[in-house]
Amino acid sequence: MRSLRRRALINAVGAAALSVAIVSIALFAYIDSVTLNRFDRVLEDRHIQLVVALSNHGADPATLEKVLIDPAYARPYSGRYWQVQAPDGTVYTSPSLFGATLMAPTPATDRLNRWTGPAPDGGQIRGMQQRITLQDGSVWTVTVAETLNGLLAERYETRKSLLIAFGLIAIFGLLSAWLQVAVVLRPLGQLRHDVAMRWERDSRLDPQDYPAEVAPLVAAIDTLLARNTETVARARRQASDLAHALKTPAAILQNELVSLQEQGHAVGPALEALGRLNAQLRRTLARARALHSAEGVSGPSHLAQTLDRLSRLFGAMCARQGKRLEVASGSDLQVWMDPQDLEEILGNLLDNALKWSRSTILLTAAAETGGVLISIEDDGPGIPEADRMRVLESGARLDLSMPGTGLGLAIAADLVRAYGGQLDLQRSDRLGGLRAAIHLPQRWGLLRA
Repeated sequence: MRSLRRRALINAVGAAALSVAIVSIALFAYIDSVTLNRFDRVLEDRHIQLVVALSNHGADPATLEKVLIDPAYARPYSGRYWQVQAPDGTVYTSPSLFGATLMAPTPATDRLNRWTGPAPDGGQIRGMQQRITLQDGSVWTVTVAETLNGLLAERYETRKSLLIAFGLIAIFGLLSAWLQVAVVLRPLGQLRHDVAMRWERDSRLDPQDYPAEVAPLVAAIDTLLARNTETVARARRQASDLAHALKTPAAILQNELVSLQEQGHAVGPALEALGRLNAQLRRTLARARALHSAEGVSGPSHLAQTLDRLSRLFGAMCARQGKRLEVASGSDLQVWMDPQDLEEILGNLLDNALKWSRSTILLTAAAETGGVLISIEDDGPGIPEADRMRVLESGARLDLSMPGTGLGLAIAADLVRAYGGQLDLQRSDRLGGLRAAIHLPQRWGLLRA
């Protein structure tokens, strides 16, 4: 199932990540350009200082190292260098070059040339070179250079600071995107809750309570729910009317056949066929009623009240047959089910247990994750594992010696499934017979929504 929240978050995060990436690349490029320009301006100032010094001391260029008093020029391989080439080809260098010379990649010109090349001690340097004509007409080549280590370190620190800043921005951006998505989708969450609660409150949805973008959807859902409620109510009435209409003729036929049987007529097959027909009708009508009841159930049923009524009824029946019914249940358990359907489920299962048990029936109910577990166990012969699914699906009779139609378990399974639950047939570890485990959701309305 695709989630609007997940899709919106993914799109928001993707757009934010793309924006941050583009801005980061552009900002890094801009900062690199700014730092390089600042580096070049400093080199230009040093180049001008060297040109001025040369203009004043060109007659004795060996004295330049005394005039340029920057300590870095005096320290070998300090990373800051100068070099001048006299008209006769003699090269004068700063002590920091330690006997090496600066080699620009292109010949000197009257324009100031910037270049990057290998440093005397390894690494890279950034240099500036220009051909200068002094007042006496002599032409000199003036070069200054500085290692790029400082520039690279500055860039690294700047990028690290920016990455930290962008990381914080990304975190706040994700939180902002999550908050924005939550705020935008809140009306849909409220609509989901209101639709679920509508079955409890039986109230209409008001489009005025929602944003304009959602109001048409709310109006359509409200109309659909109103029609569905009407359809469910009509179907339940029809199922109930049909059950009553068939129950009376079937009872008359059964009484007549019993009367004929008492008079000595062989009507056993007819009675059995009528019983089978009644059971099939009960199953079909119960299934139809349960489906509509599950759609229109408006509140929970208190399980303790139903168990109390059934325990009194079946307890008396067990006592007449010399058997014992034990009941253990919590007092606050609730199931989202019509009380009549709940009694029919438990009644069919207890009737089956009473029929096949030898001496003991155990009925327990307890809460489980997301719902309630009801267990009915007996000490009878049980049902082979290979036949359990067939009994639930088709209502097949495994032992024809016992009276009945065999549809009690199938009817119970149909009703349980109609409410989103599950009926499992197992072997009872405590009593050794059959264990019918019923898993029912506590909140069918919310589960369905």
